[in-house]
Amino acid sequence: MAILKIQLESQDRPVYAAAQDNVGIGSAAVINFEGMEQMGEVVDRLDALETCLKVIRASFLRLASAEDLEKRKSQKQVEDEAFRFCQRSVRELKLLMKLVKVHYYFDGSKMMFYYTAESRVDFRELVKILAHKFRTRIEMRQIGVRDETRLCGGRGHCGLKLCCANHLNQFAPVTVKMAKDQGLSLNPAKISGMCGRLMCCLRYEMEPEKTHAEQTENSN
Repeated sequence: MAILKIQLESQDRPVYAAAQDNVGIGSAAVINFEGMEQMGEVVDRLDALETCLKVIRASFLRLASAEDLEKRKSQKQVEDEAFRFCQRSVRELKLLMKLVKVHYYFDGSKMMFYYTAESRVDFRELVKILAHKFRTRIEMRQIGVRDETRLCGGRGHCGLKLCCANHLNQFAPVTVKMAKDQGLSLNPAKISGMCGRLMCCLRYEMEPEKTHAEQTENSN
């Protein structure tokens, strides 16, 4: 048995499921997560250790079949249509919000609309319009600018895939002091990411130093 690390489009962090099958990394898998049938990508495989079993939060159902993949392809077309329709509705209702992404859950149980806004938005009328149009449960989720960048993806100054969209499981605080301590330019254009906030990678050189300092303090 192996523990699969699976990335869902509906979740920032990966989820884990146990499987007996020889499921390879990069495979599309259908799982049950939070009571819903969802499709995700297997991004890693872990050996099944007893101490790891507590991380399992999903049930592996099957490798995605040709029908599953075709269904998800059709859903993505609906997502594109929903995105355009929602944008028009937002303009017509004069709502102060920016639509970021639409996700149609694989089992068809609901459609999630991710958006950013500087203040609270009364989207009750918008939800009614969307529910009438797409005949499914509608959920609106407000996210921050860092989450927006994670969802949209892209490449950083280094030319590699953005850390937040690649391997980071959660955001950690980043300060200008971290850039100063590394002798980096304090030009905002050089130390800020696509989200406009300080780059997450500024922490990478600081963590070992912090750990070393804590160990030294404890030894004394």
